[in-house]
Amino acid sequence: MIRNAVIRWFINAVALWVVDALFDSIWFDDTGALLLTAIVFGLLNTIIKPILLLFTLPINILTLGLFTIVINAIILKLTDCWMDSFHLEGFGIALIAAVFVSIISIALQSILKDDKK
Repeated sequence: MIRNAVIRWFINAVALWVVDALFDSIWFDDTGALLLTAIVFGLLNTIIKPILLLFTLPINILTLGLFTIVINAIILKLTDCWMDSFHLEGFGIALIAAVFVSIISIALQSILKDDKK
């Protein structure tokens, strides 16, 4: 259980680091801020995201799950609001970053899953 939490934290940190490197509108004050932001982002994904998914289930069904990207962007913006050392300019960049974070997370999860076998 702890191992899975550390792996998820690592995946979040790498995904946020890549997004930081790709976009000028997203940045961290320092490396410690990146690691702490990855923890907060993971906690928000664990606690807030399921609630948002439940409340937006009808629209999520109508959009065939694409509304989940908007929910991921909301989670990124919430992380930005709670972390003074994480900066994210605008909701549009949050949408784009949410797509990249999702893709990177899926790729890293599949790579780490293959390593277990």
